[in-house]
Amino acid sequence: MKKVFSLLLVLAFVMAGMAQNDAAQPKKPKKVKTPEITFETLVHDYGQINQGENGECEFVFKNTGKADLILTNCRSSCGCTVPSWPKDPIAPGKKASIKVKYNTNRIGQINKTITVESNAVNDRVVLKITGNVNPKPTEAAPENNSGAPKVNN
Repeated sequence: MKKVFSLLLVLAFVMAGMAQNDAAQPKKPKKVKTPEITFETLVHDYGQINQGENGECEFVFKNTGKADLILTNCRSSCGCTVPSWPKDPIAPGKKASIKVKYNTNRIGQINKTITVESNAVNDRVVLKITGNVNPKPTEAAPENNSGAPKVNN
């Protein structure tokens, strides 16, 4: 009887040790399919533009992940910059774009950001627009090329 009890006790310790070894082994993580957003460019430079000219640009991106990409929000650093983005999911491998409209009636340096939030691995991406808005050129009075003397009223 003592031999059977000793054998059971040793067997219990061996089983407990095996259970600890299994618990100590790191579990392999499941491969989770996630979206990833990849932009063709993160900066749009308007360069030198005149007041009142077209202030629209587009940031093209691709879902380089393995699941549908959903843009949850796009917000600009200023009310003079208005982004619009796709509200529908973007499938893996597909391209889409974020359109940005800058109010070019504001003269001076352009240095604004657009923060893009999504369900992607890189869930927050910051886009940037730069450039300079010059005052609208003044229209010069037409020259008198007729050869006739100039008449002042």
